Order: sequence, then structure tokens, then C-alpha cells
Amino acid sequence: MPVAASPLPLAVSMGEPAGIGPDLILRLHARRAELGLPPFIVYGHLNFLRSRAARLGLAVTLEASTPGEAAARFGSALPVAHVEGLVPDKPGDPSPLSGKVVIEAITQAVNATMTGTCRGIVTAPIHKAALYAAGFKYPGHTEFLAALTDRDGNPPMPVMMLAHDDLRVVPATIHVPIRDVPALLTLQLVADTGRIVAHDLRTRFGIAEPRIGFAGLNPHAGEGGNIGREDFDIVAPAISQLQHEGILAEGPMPADTLFYLPHWRRYDAVIAMYHDQALIPIKTVAFDEAVNVTLGLPIVRTSPDHGTAFDLAGTGKGSETSFLAAIRLADRLTGGAD
Repeated sequence: MPVAASPLPLAVSMGEPAGIGPDLILRLHARRAELGLPPFIVYGHLNFLRSRAARLGLAVTLEASTPGEAAARFGSALPVAHVEGLVPDKPGDPSPLSGKVVIEAITQAVNATMTGTCRGIVTAPIHKAALYAAGFKYPGHTEFLAALTDRDGNPPMPVMMLAHDDLRVVPATIHVPIRDVPALLTLQLVADTGRIVAHDLRTRFGIAEPRIGFAGLNPHAGEGGNIGREDFDIVAPAISQLQHEGILAEGPMPADTLFYLPHWRRYDAVIAMYHDQALIPIKTVAFDEAVNVTLGLPIVRTSPDHGTAFDLAGTGKGSETSFLAAIRLADRLTGGAD
């Protein structure tokens, strides 16, 4: 009788060593049986992770591993795909020395997922200033992932979604000054965002006919152009275009009523026009539980919805909830547990 193949692991990038990401990875693995975690392999520096585990007082065994060995080892040890370099264990004190290791860890984790030796990637938070000192050339984590997954000179358009259970929200523009948002909102941007959201809700989340609501940019969604023209001239035509393509898109709607929970739950996702318009409601209802999901990539990528939390690094404090939710959602979106 043939032996069943071991399941492919998730790839977890170590993130900023001075932050809380490595702590949460180690703490979650220590509770792997209790939490029923799927197997994962950490891309990072082995001796640094051993040092951080000792600092936290965790009895976690760490072993250098390959993705092919990870599932079999996961029950007894934390598999680590070791990345060479200098990584000081100084919680709360980021060092440019470790920047190259962080960049390489992300690169290797993505490559393992792109080549099919891992089935999805979960990224721990990074500290961009430390990466810039190491030669990082991208505006952020997501743009780097888009470049890494480009295989034909045509980088994918990454779209950030924050998800918690049946509540999902997408900002059409992300880390830009609020004064720049109106100029950045184009019919193509809004329509392309809607297409990517609809596609990934169907193919990743298994929603056959996703319903997507659109928040207006202006108060009262512009009142037909009387309070700003963007909703009338850009958002509404983009929605009409999506509707002609068979996508169940509705709006633009006033954001102050759209995010009232009974209204929000009518939609499989809501597309907001700018960062805080999207993130304030999801963090209000699920501050420690929301997951950052990058849509539009050829791989599944999730991340906890928090930063490096330098003040908590190395203390054993801080919530594991969002990181746990990120692992579980990546598992579900790649064919694991429901």
C-alpha cells in the first residue's frame, strides 16, 4: 500500500528580528498541538531564533530543515530554513546588520512557494528603515512580494485586504497622504481593484458570486456630484463597468452607513477609497483578530494585522491572535482546514 505524501508546509518569514514577529512564531509553535496548527517552516536565522526562544524561556527545539522535511519534523521541532548572516538578538533595537537576512528570508520563502515546495506564505512584520539601510528598494512589503512573484516582466497588481470571519475590506489607495487620494483615484484603479477582489473571492475564498460594495470617497458619496465630483465621475462609472462584466458590484455608498455591521455583512467585501476609511472599521470590530491578505498575487500571502511592536519584543507579552489567524487563513486558502 503506497505511503501518503506529507502535506506541503506553509512558509513563514521571520520578519524584523528586533520586533515581536519571531516571538509570536516561537510561542505559537510551542502551542502547536493545543492549537492544531498546520505544519510550517520558518525562513530565518537559526541561531538567532534559538537565542530568542531561550530569552523567552520557551522549550522549543529548532532544527535546520528543508520544506520537504518540515511536515514530518513539525510535531517535534520547529523546522527552520536557515538564512546566513548577522542577526543580533536585541529586542526593540533594530540593526541594519540583519536587514539583508530579512530580505533574503522573504525572497527564499516566496521562491519556495512559487516553485511549489511550500503552499503559501505568512509574513511576520518588517521594519522598513532597517531594510532601506540594507539596500531595500521597494516602498513596502507588498510591492516587494509583487516583484518577487513577477516571472514574465509583468508584475501583478497587489491588493491589500483586511479580513475577519465574514467581514472583509479593501483600501483602493493605501499608504499615501490623504491630500493625494483624489488624484490617485482613477476609473482604471477602482475597476481593476474590483476585478481582482472578485476574482480572488471566487478562486481563493470559494465564493461563487461575490457581492462587492463600494464606499464613496466624499461625505454622502458626493450627493450626485454636489460634494465633490470623484464619486460621480470616477467611482460610479467604474462600478457600472464592473456590472457590465457580470460582477455584483454596488455603490458608491456613504461610508458612514455602509460600515454599519448589518449593511457591511450584505457584502463579501467592501472596497474603500483610502487607508483609514477601510482600516478604522475593521480594527474597531476585530483589533487583535484581523488578517492582512494580499490579493492579486499568484501565491497566497497572509500577515498579521500589526507592526513590529518593538516595546513588546522579547518580553513574552503581546497577543498571538492575529498571527494565529493569519496562519489559519493561509492554511484554509491553500486547501487545508476549513
